[in-house]
Amino acid sequence: MELFFGSGLILFTALVSLSLAYIFFNKSKDNLPPGRMGLPYIGETLEFLKASKKGHPEKFLLDRISKYSSKIFKTSILTTPVMVFCGPAANKFLFSNENKLISVWYPVTLRKIFPTSTKEFGKEQSKKIRQLLPNFLKAEGLMNYISTMDYIAQIHFQADWEGKEQVAVYPLVKKFALWVACKVFLSIEDPDHVDRFVDTFNTLACGIISIPIDFPGTPFSKAIKAADELKREVIALIKQRKINLEEKTASPNQDLLSHMLQETDENGQPMSDQHIAEKIIGLVVAGHDGVSSVMTSIVKYLAEYPDVYNKVLNEQMEIAKSKNPGELLNWEDISNMKYTWNVACEVLRLETPGLASFREVINDFIFSGYSIPKGWKLYWSVHSTHKNAEYFPKPEHFDPTRFEGEGPAPYTFVPFGGGPKICPGKEYSRLEILVFVHNLMKRYNWEKLLADEKTIVTIAPVPAKGLPVRLIPHKAA
Repeated sequence: MELFFGSGLILFTALVSLSLAYIFFNKSKDNLPPGRMGLPYIGETLEFLKASKKGHPEKFLLDRISKYSSKIFKTSILTTPVMVFCGPAANKFLFSNENKLISVWYPVTLRKIFPTSTKEFGKEQSKKIRQLLPNFLKAEGLMNYISTMDYIAQIHFQADWEGKEQVAVYPLVKKFALWVACKVFLSIEDPDHVDRFVDTFNTLACGIISIPIDFPGTPFSKAIKAADELKREVIALIKQRKINLEEKTASPNQDLLSHMLQETDENGQPMSDQHIAEKIIGLVVAGHDGVSSVMTSIVKYLAEYPDVYNKVLNEQMEIAKSKNPGELLNWEDISNMKYTWNVACEVLRLETPGLASFREVINDFIFSGYSIPKGWKLYWSVHSTHKNAEYFPKPEHFDPTRFEGEGPAPYTFVPFGGGPKICPGKEYSRLEILVFVHNLMKRYNWEKLLADEKTIVTIAPVPAKGLPVRLIPHKAA
């Protein structure tokens, strides 16, 4: 009898313990954001990429916000379980807690394509690199490059646009953007030298946002090979630049490469050639594909909205009339392109380059009533606000006046991110876009040849057929 009661007590205790554990587990589980993880390994990557390929990356986010009635949800994309943070409150929280509760994290695609630069080196060196890029790429540092960008634009239009009745805009814009990036970052001026890189950079960009299957023929495998090829090219340039710096035939301040070669870690050691090469290639990809996408979309929208075109034309022609023959653009000219930049901002809202930014939780925290445990990966995207009618009425309508006066509400328009990790290339992009638009408007009006050309999104929104247009040169006054 005692054995019976003893056994019963043990069983009762075990059941109570299991019940409490079950309740606790489910409470903890329920305290995570809602969502589903999708298929094994690939998760919801196919739905994620499908929405982007159709030109509507925001659909993946907005559908789930509606389904779960939550601006935070969990899923799995690019083989990684993530919590997706949406909305201005989430944007503000993430921007404000960089290196406190969250830190930068790279998906497997970037870690395999850029294995050296995505690893964490010494904190002091990482800090120096973060300081170096904004200092080099902020407005004050880039002022001297305005005339260089303008000079390249003039040669570009003379060589690739003039005398042609029709052009495909996107390939030409990419060529211009790559030439500018190679000049500013690496002092490569020869257009034939730049042309050798075009296909390789395109292959690399296509594989960055893909399913990370390293099998011959896959976009990811091709991207790894393209990155390796570009690294060999840039490392050769690095070795030659070191010689030129020693012989004083190159300037320590002439471009980003020279600046990076001067940087050392806390022990006085310089960055490795591989690390520098990967950092510069990553910047060229961002400064090439992202800016190209925006400039191409500006051409598209100006063709679709004649009233907007005429306002931009008037602004740019006033600047052109103020210049002496042969005089290049300067900082004052850029500062006077206010309406043109409003147009560019509306393009950045509607067709923002870049699909995502990833972070890793480094300390547990609570947000919006949900537990966010240490170790989870976070996915942050501009598309949760940019095309959301809650923050931008009639979000599909093209309206540059949204950026007049005080502009959009805080943390709703965030094409360059925010906080300590705000895109260091923001000013670089602005200058290049405005210089390109100025040179285009001085020369042409244009008509789209494909009225309903689709937009697809890889690393940035691009026209499926390259945006063919018929050029209409301005009549000489």
